[in-house]
Amino acid sequence: MPRNILALPLLMSLNAGFVDTAGFLALQGLFTAHVTGNFVTFGAAMVNGTSGGLAKLLALPVFCLVVVTTRMFSFLLPRLGLPIFRSMLIIKTALLAAGGACAVHFGPFAQGDSWQAILTGMILVAAMAIQNAAHRIHMSTEPPSTLMTGTTTQIMIDVADVLRGAPASVLTIARPRLGKMAASVVAFALGCAGGACLYAGFGTWCFLLPPLIALPAVFLAKAEPK
Repeated sequence: MPRNILALPLLMSLNAGFVDTAGFLALQGLFTAHVTGNFVTFGAAMVNGTSGGLAKLLALPVFCLVVVTTRMFSFLLPRLGLPIFRSMLIIKTALLAAGGACAVHFGPFAQGDSWQAILTGMILVAAMAIQNAAHRIHMSTEPPSTLMTGTTTQIMIDVADVLRGAPASVLTIARPRLGKMAASVVAFALGCAGGACLYAGFGTWCFLLPPLIALPAVFLAKAEPK
């Protein structure tokens, strides 16, 4: 990934935080980006008897299937003369738009296991699966855009190394990484805050924003190699 495209990973982190938080609030506790978190919420739904258990159970298989399909499909794109990374982001944006349309049309969702809620949730899970796959394949040197626990751990390790005055060979790597990872966490947190506030104010209409956030990323990635 070209070093001058600094906004791309931050936009992706911002969007992931927004979609994950708004999805959690709208879809009865479904994590659309941090899909492994649904193991916890599925267990809670079973114990408390709340709705949404089926959607939470489906999230990880759907996520995995979309990642595999995305990877396989990416090898066909060069034959069509299409850039892989940019095409992934276009499909992700289209899925976010479809998920937003479903959320507005079918929401609010009183039952997380209704077919309308499941359809909306799985479309958003698919969008975030493509984002994760695209990030892993094409932006592997950048901090993760959806899962912040590992990033926060590395930030604290780098902070400790800076405070203890680690050798220059360590700090040469740690300082730039610290800045990038801190920015990613801040962007994700802002997305979470935005998702919560806009859902509180506008309900499921807030899902119209993620595809608009994702759209600039498509153009930022247009120079990527095929």
